[in-house]
Amino acid sequence: MPRSPYAAPACPSTAALTALPVTAVTLGDGFWGHRQELNTRAIIPHAVGWMEKLGWVDNFRDAAGDARYEHRGAQFADSEIHKLIEAISWDAARGRNDNDEILDRLLSALAGAQDPDGYLHTLFGRPWQQPRFSDLQWGHELYCFGHLIQAAVAHHRATGSDRFLAIARRVADHVCVMFGDDGMNRICGHPEIEPALVELFRETGDERYLRQAKLFVDRRGTGTLGLHEFGTAYWQDDMPVRAATVLRGHAVRALYLAAGAVDVAVETGDDELLDVLREQWDNTVARRTYITGGMGSHHMDEAFGDDFVLPPDRSYCETCAGIASIMFSWRLLLATGEAKYADLIERTLYNVVATAPSDEGTAFFYANTLHQRTEHGSPALSDEGVAIRGGAAGRQAWFVVSCCPPNLARTLASLGSYLATASGSAVQIHQFASATIEAGGARIEMTTAYPDDGRVTITATGDASVALRVPAWAEGATLTSGGETAAVAAGGYTDPVPLADGESLVLDLPLEVRVTHPDERIDAIRGTVAIERGPEVYALESVDLPGDLAFEDLRLTGEARWDGDTVTVRASAAPRREGAWPYDSAAAAAPASGERDVRLVRYHGWARRGPSRMRVWIPTA
Repeated sequence: MPRSPYAAPACPSTAALTALPVTAVTLGDGFWGHRQELNTRAIIPHAVGWMEKLGWVDNFRDAAGDARYEHRGAQFADSEIHKLIEAISWDAARGRNDNDEILDRLLSALAGAQDPDGYLHTLFGRPWQQPRFSDLQWGHELYCFGHLIQAAVAHHRATGSDRFLAIARRVADHVCVMFGDDGMNRICGHPEIEPALVELFRETGDERYLRQAKLFVDRRGTGTLGLHEFGTAYWQDDMPVRAATVLRGHAVRALYLAAGAVDVAVETGDDELLDVLREQWDNTVARRTYITGGMGSHHMDEAFGDDFVLPPDRSYCETCAGIASIMFSWRLLLATGEAKYADLIERTLYNVVATAPSDEGTAFFYANTLHQRTEHGSPALSDEGVAIRGGAAGRQAWFVVSCCPPNLARTLASLGSYLATASGSAVQIHQFASATIEAGGARIEMTTAYPDDGRVTITATGDASVALRVPAWAEGATLTSGGETAAVAAGGYTDPVPLADGESLVLDLPLEVRVTHPDERIDAIRGTVAIERGPEVYALESVDLPGDLAFEDLRLTGEARWDGDTVTVRASAAPRREGAWPYDSAAAAAPASGERDVRLVRYHGWARRGPSRMRVWIPTA
């Protein structure tokens, strides 16, 4: 069977913009090309190595009845293997076969564990295990099915092989029997099955999968999951999707559900539901999102806080939540064509996704704090050397809950599909990177040193029509075409520019340093500012401080400027109150010490030079 022409993670059958397959976009040297190569060469093999070492791959052999093995890892360990299969599949679609042997080994282990009725989860259902679907709150069975189905669709789109798709269809058929109109009126504690079922419908044309996804979305909020110590909003079961005006509860759960609900709305023509989800996105971005694009301000429940509860030192901003946010925004971008969704994707890519992996691709942030008060050290480790919890203790090789590294792997592997779309005869450029894009019968070369440099050059081979996103921060941007240069408005797209074979256009984005002030309602950062340049947030890292300037005393006193390499700010030491009681009726009277220059680091570059302290929001004098 030939490869599907829709070789991308999300391919709506009807939308304002048409997703391009990963095969249509080849990343060149540069910021994202380097990271995609790192993913193939290091991140994927590293992740597989840990899952084999910890016995998670052997769980499928245990489920197949091999008495030499017993289940190890969390109830959602299956899903990490599914995500890695998806990542390797997208690599294969791009012609990278570095990890084909790993892919074959994982698929063989997985196939042997499927029950005759299609059920495929390694922790439930055998005589020596708990019954199937006996713990829908925490069992993650449908969650794991969702990642399996998404991986199988990716594998089919990448290779044309039915090997994995046939397994996934049997899983989905089982779900439709067990949870359909005549089955259990239940949902999973962790959304994820919803977008997977819609994508399987798109790949196969079988409307049962779309109907089942809609059932799951409509059932959410009817109280089938019961009570939770953090409230039923934790798993979005407190109110129907259509009744909510903002995302709440566990951030990854909320964002996966929102992405699946957009898929359902688009495929069923439900404009009312789509409008609800657009409102949820608007309110969440306006009130519950960090400057980095990160989402989730509670560590205990990995959840959204109330409006404007965005403490930098308690920011959770799980890497998976950043990826789920991109999934949600991407679907809304395809549905509406509005640039604000691409703006948030860009912010999240540079300040969450790019922050997570180490330079070597063998260690990762799980959470992405905006303020590290003490030098990050080593967290508690299991006997096997695995971080017990993903906090802000530096990048770690692996976690007991390791959802983030495989999620990162599948995102980087498919990253090219987020760069551009098509609509009619026009191509829209959403993200800037050196790349070759094939669309509409033309070949488009995008050349840029972005985000270090704001110039983006587009050259066509064959006739093309190209529109480019102008980020909301890019006031003063210009577009040069046919020898004429004109200003273009920020926060939207340029008009499509027709290019004949060999012609070019140039977008120049101003990369002045921006001093950003928070909304006064965010109590935790009142009286501070953040520094941005282009899509990148900057941070103060303790390793860059002069020896006589204490990290906690620094106050900005002057301009922030680009020095040709990074951002430098003028700062001084604030007066310090010493005493047995940290409160007084009078302000500290001592004068601030003299000003000096202090260099900042790109936020995604922090914690790469050893233990350090860090803050994004810096107090002003």
